[in-house]
Amino acid sequence: MNGAPAGARAAVAPPPWRAAVRTDRVYLGWQYAPLHPDPGPLPRRPSPPATEQINQGWLDAQTREEHRLSRPARLTCAASLALCAGVLALGLFGPLNGWLTGLGVAASLAVATVAARTARRGQRDLRERIAAEEQRLAKIRDVQLSRLAARQEQHAEAVRSWESRREAYDRQLHWYAVSLPADIDRVDVAGGTLAGWSALLTMIAAPRLSAGGDVTVLDLTEGAVARDLLAVSRRAGIEPLVWVLPGDLPRLDLGTGLEAGALAEVLAATVAASDEPGDGSRPAASASVDSAILDRVIGALAGNPGIEQVTAALRALAQVGDPRQDLDAGVLTADQLERVTALFGRGASDRVVIERALAMEARLRALDPLGTEPQPLPPSRLRVAWLDRRATPAGNQVLAAYLTVALTHLLRQQPAGPRWQHTVCVLGAEKLRADVVDRLAEACETSGTGLVISYRTIPGHVRDRLGRGNAAVAFMRLGNAQDARAASEQIGTEHRFVVSQLTDTIGTSLTDTAGDSYTSTVGTADSVADSVSVSETAGRSSGRGQTRQDAFAPFGHFTGSRSRDSSSSNAVSDSRSITAGISSGTAWGISTSRAAAMSTSEGRTSQRSREFLVEQNELQQLPTSSVIVTYASPRGRQVMLADANPGIMTLRTSTLLSLDEAIEAAAVTPGSGLPGHSVAPGAGVPAGAGTAAVTAPPPGAATPAAAETSSPEPPPNLGPPPERLDWRRPR
Repeated sequence: MNGAPAGARAAVAPPPWRAAVRTDRVYLGWQYAPLHPDPGPLPRRPSPPATEQINQGWLDAQTREEHRLSRPARLTCAASLALCAGVLALGLFGPLNGWLTGLGVAASLAVATVAARTARRGQRDLRERIAAEEQRLAKIRDVQLSRLAARQEQHAEAVRSWESRREAYDRQLHWYAVSLPADIDRVDVAGGTLAGWSALLTMIAAPRLSAGGDVTVLDLTEGAVARDLLAVSRRAGIEPLVWVLPGDLPRLDLGTGLEAGALAEVLAATVAASDEPGDGSRPAASASVDSAILDRVIGALAGNPGIEQVTAALRALAQVGDPRQDLDAGVLTADQLERVTALFGRGASDRVVIERALAMEARLRALDPLGTEPQPLPPSRLRVAWLDRRATPAGNQVLAAYLTVALTHLLRQQPAGPRWQHTVCVLGAEKLRADVVDRLAEACETSGTGLVISYRTIPGHVRDRLGRGNAAVAFMRLGNAQDARAASEQIGTEHRFVVSQLTDTIGTSLTDTAGDSYTSTVGTADSVADSVSVSETAGRSSGRGQTRQDAFAPFGHFTGSRSRDSSSSNAVSDSRSITAGISSGTAWGISTSRAAAMSTSEGRTSQRSREFLVEQNELQQLPTSSVIVTYASPRGRQVMLADANPGIMTLRTSTLLSLDEAIEAAAVTPGSGLPGHSVAPGAGVPAGAGTAAVTAPPPGAATPAAAETSSPEPPPNLGPPPERLDWRRPR
């Protein structure tokens, strides 16, 4: 069972693209240049909005308002029913007759019926408003779901695009080799730390060894810089020859077996080179005198004398110590001692010889154990000699001079061979005199031997020799400000035309404004008016008339009239007015506006300015394994930043092709191994050079992309959900 989480994508393996080491290249590091940027994290999945529900507060407010508005109707209905019950009771048990009782009951029931209908109408209106609100919310939910579906479709498209970009990023090559052409004679390394030098040495030497070349390392730093290279070579099946000096001087065979003249020249040059490092301004006559004295001394010793015999003869010549000790130890014989002491006279004119003999003996005595215990050594393509920091500084100074001078002598005797077939790496060359470094560089150039010479600091005599001749210069971290300034000047400046005043002004203003609005308005208005009027009118009228003869009026009849009116009227008027109004409005709006303005002002004032390509503060804060490489080429001066970490070679995203070669190979051969493609063997590589070793997937093998495409299911909606949003909160 697969333990991967649901929807997880398998890692996409980059193309297994390798290029063989080319013997005509010197590899210094790696250039990080991905053609496709990192796509970043997976797009976030759109979160569904909160489902719109009816607001309970609004529902409670509507119910409460409806109860308040229908309260008079309910009270009227209850009062009418109570009045009806009272009238019935009075009619059954009281003084009311049947006609009045029926009239009262009918009136009460009529009023109760009207009031009940009014209350029921209010409840029906409330239910209708709630239903309208639910319909409105349902429409909003439909709009939200449609928008969510659109966002999910956009997210699915973004995920598919991200997957394609991620696949291209994972399949592409990230690291390209930074190499020098074989016509470069020398690489001068300035600055750096011991760890950085270890990485650079391994980066240079490992490809040379894998290509079948020979590497010789002289580590004068007393820091065992070549330790990592030894481990890498042993893992590759190459057993190195290592001498840790001065402990391994008896086993060292460098310079042993030389003829008398060659040995005298080497020892004289060693004495001259063991002085304090500088510009080599010591008079050449002194070196000639030393060589002549040593030549005569070695000739007097006869045979093939060792360094111990030479120093004993110099002590006898300088009249230092008791010669009988050397005779008793078997270092010199009596005949040799007699011949040495008879070489020069005892006059005052020989004082120079005595002084020079004493000076040479003081320096060369550190080489006494050289070659005293010779051992048969197996052949090896990697030879390393380094100085032990536990030795004395003066002794290490002589050992460093001797190693360099003896190696220079051997290189001068070799015939010219293929360039960089043999590579010599000298670490800590700032301890050597300038003339010694010059002779070593000339010997390497004439013999076709590649030379990598490293300086921890940049004193005056080193600054004058950086990049001299057909050489490339590699700058590593330089903590000293003066050294960093010198390196920045060495890298150089370039002319640039910069604007000194307000010259060219081209302005473009483009403003896009887009907005959408949604407005939903619901209003409710209720009014209730009750009017009750009762009027009662009573009237009565009666009339009577008579005519008679009055007894007290003998002169005529008496006429009298009398009238009386009485009227009664009773009227009851009841009126009720209920007004309910609901208004609902919805408004959608989208507004878009664009304003564009462009202004151009011409007028150019330029001045020529020189600027450093690399500022000194950048050189002071370079990472440990970073190196800035500069050299001259047919295309002009090249300045590149590289990482000398040799572990990058083991990454599947690295190649020994340069970035330009990889781009040219992709342009010439479609599908040449750049992102998303596979490389054809030898694509873009000249014949005879190391070709790209290409492996393609077996026929019919399904790639991850193909397996994913063939699936009928849509791509999963991956990614963590975003923070939940409150859709009721205004934006």
